[in-house]
Amino acid sequence: MSEFNTSTSLVLFPAIDLVNGKAVRLVQGEADSATSYGDPVEAAEAFAEQGATWLHLVDLDAAFGRGNNAHTIRRIVRAVGQRVKIEMSGGVRDDKSLGRVIDAGAKRVNLGTAALENPEWAANVIARYGSLIAVGLDVRGTTLAARGWTEEGGDLWEVLHRLEAASCARYVVTDVTKDGTLKGPNLELLTAVCKRTDRPVIASGGVSSLDDIAALRELAPLGLEGAIIGKALYAGEFTLAQALDVAGA
Repeated sequence: MSEFNTSTSLVLFPAIDLVNGKAVRLVQGEADSATSYGDPVEAAEAFAEQGATWLHLVDLDAAFGRGNNAHTIRRIVRAVGQRVKIEMSGGVRDDKSLGRVIDAGAKRVNLGTAALENPEWAANVIARYGSLIAVGLDVRGTTLAARGWTEEGGDLWEVLHRLEAASCARYVVTDVTKDGTLKGPNLELLTAVCKRTDRPVIASGGVSSLDDIAALRELAPLGLEGAIIGKALYAGEFTLAQALDVAGA
């Protein structure tokens, strides 16, 4: 295992992606690549029991514009909301959808497509809600992906500059080509983003081993706050308890 800075730590976010009330994982965001992992409430409870302090919920139905999983999200919040904070992502594009996930119990909401296609609205909610709002930067190369990763959403650095001007509180950075592949995180991309902002950055996509978590922890002094972990946990590559130990959490 690589050396890492023992004076810093990472927050780990076990991911639960929701489709039609079930927990699933996609490969590179492809809607037809879903593998089902059963009851998301059971998954949330298991992560809470292993020491999770946050959960990262993604409403894929909302992201793809085919309904939402608000009922399931409320079930998860009822089950673990006293122990674990909920970060929500997927399909939040206007005041109504934002209000829905906040009312469901989300402690943080990640904007995706809306931050790219409706920058005025995004800047307004960033100003209104502050640290409750994060922006997801989903990237192929340096081109952002939108609409459930099915369309291009502009240049990463141009959008980041605009979001910095709007005082965005936090960024969730995903290399779309890594997500769900177990091929390791894009450390170069994460380093580049961290160097261009003094806001916290959360890594997403590709984590496959405890060595990957150790490598991400080395970026903590640059501003990497945490990492979202999905498929590796479901595939049994390691346990959340083991990951939290490496992360220093």
